[in-house]
Amino acid sequence: MSAPKKVVLAYSGGLDTSIILKWLQIEYGCEVITFTADLGQGEELEPARAKAEMMGATSIYIEDVKEEFVRDFVFPMFRANAVYEGLYLLGTSIARPLISKRLVEIAALEGADAVAHGATGKGNDQVRFELAAYALNPDIKVIAPWREWDLSSRTKLISFAEKHQIPIATDKRGEAPFSVDANLLHTSSEGKVLEDPAVTAPEYVYQRTVSPESAPDTPEHIEICFDAGDPVSINGEAMSPAKILTKLNELGGKHGIGRLDLVEGRFVGMKSRGIYETPGGTLLLEAHRGIESITLDRGAAHLKDELMPKYAELIYNGFWFSPEREMLQAMIDKSQEHVTGTVRLKLYKGSAKTVGRWSDHSLYSEAHVTFEDDAGAYDQKDAAGFIQLNALRLKLLAARKNRLG
Repeated sequence: MSAPKKVVLAYSGGLDTSIILKWLQIEYGCEVITFTADLGQGEELEPARAKAEMMGATSIYIEDVKEEFVRDFVFPMFRANAVYEGLYLLGTSIARPLISKRLVEIAALEGADAVAHGATGKGNDQVRFELAAYALNPDIKVIAPWREWDLSSRTKLISFAEKHQIPIATDKRGEAPFSVDANLLHTSSEGKVLEDPAVTAPEYVYQRTVSPESAPDTPEHIEICFDAGDPVSINGEAMSPAKILTKLNELGGKHGIGRLDLVEGRFVGMKSRGIYETPGGTLLLEAHRGIESITLDRGAAHLKDELMPKYAELIYNGFWFSPEREMLQAMIDKSQEHVTGTVRLKLYKGSAKTVGRWSDHSLYSEAHVTFEDDAGAYDQKDAAGFIQLNALRLKLLAARKNRLG
């Protein structure tokens, strides 16, 4: 690859990406533009501007993309009830395509010929960043310093930072006890004290949820209203997508909901242990399945559930911008046309349970299921023929088995 002249760097303002900024300038002699996304990670981002300016960034982009993140990425994913390996709500996975999208758009705006990220060569994020970038611009160069440089230890990174007058926070001089990735959907903690999957994660790892044991002793009931598969209000108050997720995070976190200790199969082949907190997403998934239970036809619901693991895997593996994900999304969105109504959840000590649901689009018919007189809504004698037709092949199989001994 020829040396890039101008690079757009996904920049957090932390030590690692600050080192990357300087390394790019030294290694390639190129201009570096920084992009810092406010995805609701809960950190003050303006210091990143000052640090980027101090280090000679050509242009600096700091953008609040929370509404776009929730509206265009999180909500479409939750319409599918997507969970990876049966448990993980894909909080890190779903943020990467948005970051890559903005990197590529800024590169076009600034006339840059490359983008760069701070993901390591062992993880999934390098795949997600780069597949998304190439899907949006097949000619873009992608630089992954962790795969190129020889700064292979914390000591070497600190030494490089000191040599080039890169500010080092006091708490960064020692080994961090674990690494954290956060956005409005979740927090992800990995590494160091969490690497042995046999050892219980210390309580200080959790940042968004109280322990279920410390949660309120009184249950709380909330109501979430949906329109075409997306939540639009909480307890009757209409809110924007990002504000809805923020409120659900607050409610779920207060009740110790959304903790997950997972050993997952990474796309690159190894297994890793992570501690995830997704309080609002856990409430949203429970409520969405609750409203689907009365508004979605059985055949459509079962087909969705069959395809969901594939959809979740595509997102986890970095194929958000692939034609197959978009095909599945079109089917999922079609299924949500009547997923409109309200769900009541009970929040209590780490659990969120649907305890009520209602909709003008409901397919539930009390007249058909009642144990009382159904006034002719359902003729129970019809079930006999239904059973006989479904039993025919089973009878033929049994007869053959008996005939052949």
